[in-house]
Amino acid sequence: MEQVQSAVLEAVAEAAKATNDFLAKHGDRDCCGFAWVTVYEKGSTKMGRALIKAGFSKAYGGGLQMWNPSGNHTQSITAKEVGAEAAAKVLTEKLGVKAYAGSRMD
Repeated sequence: MEQVQSAVLEAVAEAAKATNDFLAKHGDRDCCGFAWVTVYEKGSTKMGRALIKAGFSKAYGGGLQMWNPSGNHTQSITAKEVGAEAAAKVLTEKLGVKAYAGSRMD
């Protein structure tokens, strides 16, 4: 599904922009942590296979996840959360599925 690939590319671009904008405004501060996007879709479905091909992997708690969708190497959990939230919003809008941002401190 080219639509899925396009949506994921747009989500990653928005995540990178949101994270970079946050860092430009607030600096690299805050505690260290991780952020990701989860889509509760089975990997065996057409959309699931397309998401895996676009960079998602099987999540421990179910569904498919993409860790650090911004691709930014900051350690700031807040900056990574902002990026994950931006990516989740794009995926929800473009694919019609509910995408969730998640995070945890390191």
